[in-house]
Amino acid sequence: MSDLVLELSGIRKTYNVGLPNEVQVLRGIDLKIKAGEVVALVAPSGAGKSTLLHMAGLLDTPDAGDVTFGGQNMQGLNDWKRTGLRRDDIGFVYQFHHLLPEFTAIENIVLPQLAAGVGRKAAHERAFDLLGRVGVAERADHRPAALSGGEAQRVAFCRALANGPRLLLGDEPTGNLDPTTSDQVFGALMDLVRSTGLAAVIATHNLELAARMDRVVRLGAGVLRNEPHI
Repeated sequence: MSDLVLELSGIRKTYNVGLPNEVQVLRGIDLKIKAGEVVALVAPSGAGKSTLLHMAGLLDTPDAGDVTFGGQNMQGLNDWKRTGLRRDDIGFVYQFHHLLPEFTAIENIVLPQLAAGVGRKAAHERAFDLLGRVGVAERADHRPAALSGGEAQRVAFCRALANGPRLLLGDEPTGNLDPTTSDQVFGALMDLVRSTGLAAVIATHNLELAARMDRVVRLGAGVLRNEPHI
């Protein structure tokens, strides 16, 4: 069985911003991600990195090209099946944690597991284990408002990995943190990713963080190119 988790082939996406103007955001993107591989996606603001991550995460569909996940072509997959794949096999983390404010840290990690059909006891055990791996188990019963920015983002990482996904997509996941906290939180993320062996694509402006990943791809003018490790 191939260890290829995600393959994007010839992905194109154009947005109409008022006729006759069109913006070609992606112009034939090719990308392969293997299990256990952490890839840095480096791009300036407005270059289309969020659009690319949405394609990879089955949140949007390309105008042309193919998205293959786990050896299965996603073209023509109905919304119900796409939703199931996003829930069970793809984890998302963003610049802001987006934790549910009325629930505690551990409850935020339990909820997606319950939605996937995991029993409550097993879900709590996994949530507490994940919190322990990123060093915030003692904050399990705190609501997001009582957490620091770094703690909240660590909880968000745990939530993204709650259902044991095969692919993690991060859109500037440390971009809202100060440099010291960013470095600490990114280290916790990398430890978590390495220990689970999943594939990951992390968008970042931070070249120092990018250098700590396995390889770097840069998006610009709608095309993607591999770069020598920085």
